[in-house]
Amino acid sequence: MSMLQVMRIFSPTLWGWQADRTGKRIPIVRMAALLSVTAYVGVFFGKQFSWLLAVMMLMSFFWSACLPLVEATTLSHLEGRIDRYGQIRSWGSLGFILAVVGLGQILDHAPIHFILLAVLGFLLGILFFSWIVPEAAPLSHETDSVPVKSILKRSEVLALFSSCLLMAAAHGPYYTFFSIYLVSHGYLKSSVGWLWGLGVICEIGVFFMMPKIMRHFTLKSILAFSLSCAVLRFALIGWYVDSLFLIVMAQVLHAATFGAHHAAAMAAVHHFFKGKHQAKGQSFYTSLAYGVGGTMGALGGGYAWQMLGPQPAFGLASLFALAGLMILLWKFRLSPG
Repeated sequence: MSMLQVMRIFSPTLWGWQADRTGKRIPIVRMAALLSVTAYVGVFFGKQFSWLLAVMMLMSFFWSACLPLVEATTLSHLEGRIDRYGQIRSWGSLGFILAVVGLGQILDHAPIHFILLAVLGFLLGILFFSWIVPEAAPLSHETDSVPVKSILKRSEVLALFSSCLLMAAAHGPYYTFFSIYLVSHGYLKSSVGWLWGLGVICEIGVFFMMPKIMRHFTLKSILAFSLSCAVLRFALIGWYVDSLFLIVMAQVLHAATFGAHHAAAMAAVHHFFKGKHQAKGQSFYTSLAYGVGGTMGALGGGYAWQMLGPQPAFGLASLFALAGLMILLWKFRLSPG
């Protein structure tokens, strides 16, 4: 399962570079979707650890290429209306709820290996819809002649990516241990499921509100507010787990710590990486934030959980978010891109 995370570090950047070099994103998405399905079929032909490791590595390598390229394509279609990105992204959140709740209900009655067929169905769905999504040719931009390394070296870009990496790291202990932590403190598993659902519902709500939010607040202020909420949220989870009211409030804050933050971060990345660098920018964001940051948070949280306990692990998450906030306030600004 670690291959899903490891490949998110390397795969998006490699495929994003190729997409910007050729100017063809959707054909690469289609090819990657087809190869991810082909690789995944291997789970039905062997049960050995080494075999499944290879299958997951190949599937993840191709599957990880799809999302950042579709994100870049979406932003190209939304040129001049970037604030509407959240309304489109909300469908991913809805899909998450349907998958978790729907599969949970099915697996109460179906054998556990049904999940292999379900994942295959999702991958086939990605392949099918990749043939419907229209290509959006990258618009020429004055930064096309600027090497992408020069953009990456800008202090405000480094601050953005560093802050996003730390925000993803802050969520590592949460995604890894939240359910275990709640159950160990007497919460019913059904209640845990509803708490997860509450967070995603709030996330969807803020995605639909992003056009209005972006009209009244700067991207920097949205990002800073989201990071501040993350500092508070993970402290509440760590030290007030026995208070249902405060845990509910912590889940409501998911609207800010993921929903508002992700939408604002996508808009900020789009501000700096345009034209022929757009796919690379989205790929860098995915690789650094969710690849490196997610891995760092999960591993760091795991060691903290094992050696120090649950509260220090969530305390570490708050510190990650606080560090991201300090970097953002110190160096980030939306200078001309």
